[in-house]
Amino acid sequence: MSTVYLIRHGQAAFGEADYDRLSERGTQQAQLLGAALAPALTHAQLIVCGDMQRHRQTAQACLEAIGLATEWEVDAQWNEFDHDRIVRAYRPEYADHARLRADLLASPDPQRMFQTIFEAAVLRWVSGQHDADYSETWLAFRARCRQALHSLLARLPPATDALVFTSGGPIAAITQDLLQIPDSHGFRLNWVLVNGGVTKLIVGKRGAHLST
Repeated sequence: MSTVYLIRHGQAAFGEADYDRLSERGTQQAQLLGAALAPALTHAQLIVCGDMQRHRQTAQACLEAIGLATEWEVDAQWNEFDHDRIVRAYRPEYADHARLRADLLASPDPQRMFQTIFEAAVLRWVSGQHDADYSETWLAFRARCRQALHSLLARLPPATDALVFTSGGPIAAITQDLLQIPDSHGFRLNWVLVNGGVTKLIVGKRGAHLST
């Protein structure tokens, strides 16, 4: 049996001009995660990282804390969906990042306001009723994530561990497939995936299965 650990990046820089980097808390989360994983990772032979800065920063801090070499394969198939494009399709005025930032900062609870906007934007995307508005449809995104997992499993040696540093979207899409959850409910998994969290898959002769 082999084990795949799908790791969601640490907290990103919410509200900053460059969201694609870890906050100070995000770095701490990655370090704490590495320390927690260290006793279990005795056969980590495959380390894969999405091609986003927050993925790389999480991998760097986590692997250092584990005591592993900070080297990994880069696979952009593990990248998050384009949340900017999805929000803009739902609220075109927010193509202007400065306006979105100003509206969020004017809100009593900027994070809650963004979450409300983002959830509605994602539901529109997942519905499949407006596919022409997106460079990557929900179905195409799911297919990309499925292929990312298949590519990983094809080169994972038996009885070894793999670490994958990615985002909540790919983890939710893969979990949806493994649990056979319909599209109407599948993306709800994303809302409960925490920063620095781990989704553990067990891999045997019959393929991958969700463990925890």
